[in-house]
Amino acid sequence: MERISFRNVPSGIAESVTGVQRYVDNCGLDARLLELLRFRVSQINGCAYCLDMHSKDLRAEGETEQRLYLLDAWREAPFYTDRERAAFAWAEAVTKVTNGDVPTKVYEAARKEFSEAELVDLTLAVNMINCYNRFNIAFRTTAGSYKVGQHAVHAN
Repeated sequence: MERISFRNVPSGIAESVTGVQRYVDNCGLDARLLELLRFRVSQINGCAYCLDMHSKDLRAEGETEQRLYLLDAWREAPFYTDRERAAFAWAEAVTKVTNGDVPTKVYEAARKEFSEAELVDLTLAVNMINCYNRFNIAFRTTAGSYKVGQHAVHAN
């Protein structure tokens, strides 16, 4: 049962989170890459609401079932670009900072695919989906009712 609805949080929180999300969505990184990254981080965190949302949005954007089903095994699956692989490795390392470090090997692979500014934006994108995952998991947001585009944040 849902504990707290994000619709009921103080407006300052919602506006702040939405403002950062608007920046991420318009930072210049490929929209499909960002959506795949959100899906992958939500897999790691076990956020049912976000998995439902991002899988629906990805399908609506033309993402293949095969790539969605195998994203959890992206290292072994041949369906992802080098840039996507670098983003997934970076997202996993930033999400799982339990050892207090993002490995140099992961950083170097990410820097081969992303400029310094892009890597900063990618890191912010990872942090944003981790933020949303933690809100939804903590407040037990019910999965299943999301409609494609329901939470779209539009540029100002």
